[in-house]
Amino acid sequence: MIKSGNRYLRYYLPEAANSARRCDSELRRYYVLKFKEVNKYQHKRTLALTARKLVRLVFRLLKDQRLYIPPEG
Repeated sequence: MIKSGNRYLRYYLPEAANSARRCDSELRRYYVLKFKEVNKYQHKRTLALTARKLVRLVFRLLKDQRLYIPPEG
């Protein structure tokens, strides 16, 4: 994470990603996959990657004006 960004978003985006990965099977699968790939600071770096994926998902949903329908399973 870069220091020049919004300090509140730097704190709350990984928190949101952590909560979302507990509830959403797709994000949980992504988290586990990236956790195995990262060697150093696994949890923190993987949360940052998951937060980035979550932001892209939210942006796309807002852009297309759609609701999120979680995958089954």
